[in-house]
Amino acid sequence: MLLSLPAARNGIPAISAGRKTGAIAVIVRERMATPIRRFLVVGCGSGAEAATLARALGGAGVGIDLKTAFDPAAARAVDLRRGDATGLEFGDEEFDFVYSYHVLEHIPHYMKALAEMHRVLRPGGAYLVGTPNRARLVGYLGSSGVSFRDKLAWNLADWKARLRGRFRNELGAHAGFTSAELRGALAKVFGKPEEISSRYYLDVYRRHAWLVKFLVQSGLSRFFFPSVYFMGVK
Repeated sequence: MLLSLPAARNGIPAISAGRKTGAIAVIVRERMATPIRRFLVVGCGSGAEAATLARALGGAGVGIDLKTAFDPAAARAVDLRRGDATGLEFGDEEFDFVYSYHVLEHIPHYMKALAEMHRVLRPGGAYLVGTPNRARLVGYLGSSGVSFRDKLAWNLADWKARLRGRFRNELGAHAGFTSAELRGALAKVFGKPEEISSRYYLDVYRRHAWLVKFLVQSGLSRFFFPSVYFMGVK
């Protein structure tokens, strides 16, 4: 898969990648009834996220990506290799946990990628999938290490695509999925998924919990959460 633009953080200050991945690890540990001995990150990018998960979860991590510009330190912590999400090289039921973030929107045949994640996950194993929220009104505002000019340009490009009716992944926008769209896709492959977006944002933005709660209670989270996250068990 191709790497996406920096994740949107609509109206909320940027948080370090380590903290965000740590919040994911906490949620995973709470919902996993058995230890994670081996896990897979589909679309691992530099591999830094996979290395952070390995430290937090305690299992042996494997990361795959079409690009191999892996961080040397991450490569020493986890097994990073080139791989295609739609044709994973692993055997059936090899992993206790499968994780994928900001990946599906870059894969034309994303249902095949989900089927592959299901295949390599053992019965009773867990999966967690997150994508950009296609219903978001504004994106990229809290992204760290990005200029205001870039953020403005990306938002203008998104809105231009919306106005033209082209704000869809298959049309090159890398828009992500709405909550309903991602839930439906995951349900077809894994069964009933649980949305954990609210829990994730409450954990990551504890100092701004009042804002996250307001967005959830008012229903505005549908338009202001930059990403959507789902988790489930096979």
